[in-house]
Amino acid sequence: MATTSNAIAQANSPRPALWANVPDEQWNDWRWQLSHRLNSVDELSQIIRLTPDEIQGLRAEGKFRVDITPYFASLIDPDDPECPIRQQVIPHARELVAFEGIMTDSLSEDAHSPVPGLVHRYPDRVLMLVTTQCASYCRYCTRSRIVGDPSAMFNKRHHDLQIEYLKRSPQVRDVLLSGGDPLTLPPRVLEDLLRRLREIPHIEIIRIGSRVPVFMPQRITDELVEMLRQFHPLWMNIHVNHPREITPELARACGKLADAGIPLGNQSVLLAGVNDHPDTIRQLCHELVKIRVRPYYLYQCDLVQGSGHFRTTVAAGLEIMENLRGHTSGYAVPMYCIDAPGGGGKLPVMPNYLISQSHDHVVLRNFEGYITSYAQPTNYQRPRRNKFTGPERAEPGQEGVAALLRGERLSIKPESWDETHIRLPDDAISMSDLRSEQHPPEDGEGSVWTKIN
Repeated sequence: MATTSNAIAQANSPRPALWANVPDEQWNDWRWQLSHRLNSVDELSQIIRLTPDEIQGLRAEGKFRVDITPYFASLIDPDDPECPIRQQVIPHARELVAFEGIMTDSLSEDAHSPVPGLVHRYPDRVLMLVTTQCASYCRYCTRSRIVGDPSAMFNKRHHDLQIEYLKRSPQVRDVLLSGGDPLTLPPRVLEDLLRRLREIPHIEIIRIGSRVPVFMPQRITDELVEMLRQFHPLWMNIHVNHPREITPELARACGKLADAGIPLGNQSVLLAGVNDHPDTIRQLCHELVKIRVRPYYLYQCDLVQGSGHFRTTVAAGLEIMENLRGHTSGYAVPMYCIDAPGGGGKLPVMPNYLISQSHDHVVLRNFEGYITSYAQPTNYQRPRRNKFTGPERAEPGQEGVAALLRGERLSIKPESWDETHIRLPDDAISMSDLRSEQHPPEDGEGSVWTKIN
């Protein structure tokens, strides 16, 4: 008989001896979890046998912020330095080592921010950074340049600027709240932001990106869920990287959200030594769908400081995808993406299932290596707009490859393409100048003379 989220075993994850006597009322209070986070060698050594590399990382100057909720710390194997949960939140000395391609803002978010904290990279959707604080801090954080920095906080003035920009941008239909983590905001602040967004007529979808359910499932209270359900359609993506992060507590938190009508997705980051084996990702995806969370993205690790030892080859990601597509349910297969360095956005990467094509056939292969030919229609007409076609959406300057397919543009040129490919001497006359310069012919016939030698 199928079980529901409410029927999931109520047993909690075991606690280390340090917190064995903490009353359940305190342990299950998210405010207690935040106020008792661990961040020093002295604190962490009470529950973990730290390695010299971890001690050096924790004591390093200029390291990315460390804070670990007691709940998430209780999931760490105290004796195994290769514990996948431990590696994600305990710093190592090697995270300060630079590597080829390292960037401070690898996704060029700051360059796409018309107002502080609001990233408008895609035509119809924006990323709204509402805080720089998280419940705990991932060592591979894409936004480590600002996240965790108390001096880089977003405040009401920034939120007001973000909201005003959205009011003036009717093309935006989808807003993703992120940070930092929106679920660490004071409840009144989060509710006010959601209400103000929902009052903007052209905002259709609100999304929340959060790792709080994973780091601190105690935050997903009945009161929070009742507040969130006021603002439908509301979606949420959580961030689980390894099956060991899926606990009874997380299952209950996701059950509450799903029961409130909030569709849940998951974004994972491919991390060397943590989840870079096909069997690990497949198990993760299966465990996620069991708690009603749809695997959404599997990200290639970004080129940010601290991530060098986590990075895998793209071939490793493609091998994982080869072991998922066809080997498990389609809704358990995430999209493998590289967030393009320099601000190019998310680029899906997948094994090549299209082998070849002609004007009337395509040749395809499946996950087993079975190769087939699919006959294309020879009388297909290009679709034209009619009264049943959906509304046309203008995307000025960002039409991209779709405009080439529609025949609206002939080409997309890199910056300075024309200047680079005009191979004339500095004193040459352009064709427009050439047509305007009519020199009197010496032989009595009409002719045009140029300065080109």
